[in-house]
Amino acid sequence: MELRQLRYFVAVAEELNFGRAAERLLIAGPSLSQQIKALERDLGVRLFDRDRRSVSLTPAGSTLLPHVRALLDRADDVGRRAKQLAGSEAVRLGYANWLPSDLAARASAVARLHVDAWIAPSHTQAARVADGSLDLAVCWVRTEDLQRQGLRSRLLGADLLYAVSTGDDTSPVRAEDTAVLLDDDSTSWLSWNLYAERLAADTGARAVRISDGGVTGSGFFDHVRRCRGPVVNCPKGQTAPLPPDLVKRPVLGPEVYWTWSLVWRADEVSGTVLAVVDALTEGVGDLGIHRSDVWLPDGDPYKR
Repeated sequence: MELRQLRYFVAVAEELNFGRAAERLLIAGPSLSQQIKALERDLGVRLFDRDRRSVSLTPAGSTLLPHVRALLDRADDVGRRAKQLAGSEAVRLGYANWLPSDLAARASAVARLHVDAWIAPSHTQAARVADGSLDLAVCWVRTEDLQRQGLRSRLLGADLLYAVSTGDDTSPVRAEDTAVLLDDDSTSWLSWNLYAERLAADTGARAVRISDGGVTGSGFFDHVRRCRGPVVNCPKGQTAPLPPDLVKRPVLGPEVYWTWSLVWRADEVSGTVLAVVDALTEGVGDLGIHRSDVWLPDGDPYKR
């Protein structure tokens, strides 16, 4: 049993709707359902009665709810007291999946940096900065997202995307001759889908709809085999080595880049947070993304 599962329980109990609770928690609906089932297994009781039309608390769920709320209040109080004992609060930073290798060294000169253990999609982390759950986040973000959520950003990193294909041909491939995957789970893959749709529209790459989360990992490799042609990799990358039947191929005409932003609230008043922003982005430069043969989507904050 984890505190986050208890927070999920309270959200579902208050919404009595898994979809609304998932939106409130900024997680995917299936993930929320799985976490509630895991909590029920750990507790040994059923917390909700649910069918296709309604969700309601069981008697056990109703009995436990006030105790869970009290427990979460005590946990939050412990966290606040611990921060007071530790002196100045750490700057809280979240990320999607990438962080610069020298992150800790850069930040240590100006502040204590707490890297949040919850790895979440870019749009989720940006929203957490906007609502104050985080001070900073490393994520992909569009100019319209910054304006809507009251955020500011600086360029922190850039990934040159490549294609993966079957066979042994490692020669460059034109963007228009690639495929790009879009997953139906828009909660988990919203940022990637927005990016991939624009990539397909601008370059002529073929958009391939999937519904199994196979944008990365072994599922991605299976889709490459089924597509029988080069498929652009997601910036979340492939943590596992390529299988022996697949190869990487550079994408040209244009080169395709994904940018990583450091975002913070536009009305941020903490000198410590702003000092960390300066420390992390000092000397980053343009990372080669302003060349004429580079593609960035419309709305990218760094597109010229």
